[in-house]
Amino acid sequence: MIQLEMTENEARIILNVIERYLYHLQVEIIHTDKREFRNALKERETFLKEIILRLKQLLPERPSNT
Repeated sequence: MIQLEMTENEARIILNVIERYLYHLQVEIIHTDKREFRNALKERETFLKEIILRLKQLLPERPSNT
């Protein structure tokens, strides 16, 4: 297992980057015609969603700005 220590701010930046990449990946999945490639992209999508969930569970919630 690999462990990586980072600040909360660094984790939030990484989370943001992964979420943005996930969005573009989902667009690519929609526009992909080849089934094998689409399935590989969907596997990556599932993996990224798991990482996002794990990161969100580790990060404290930010207070709302309302």
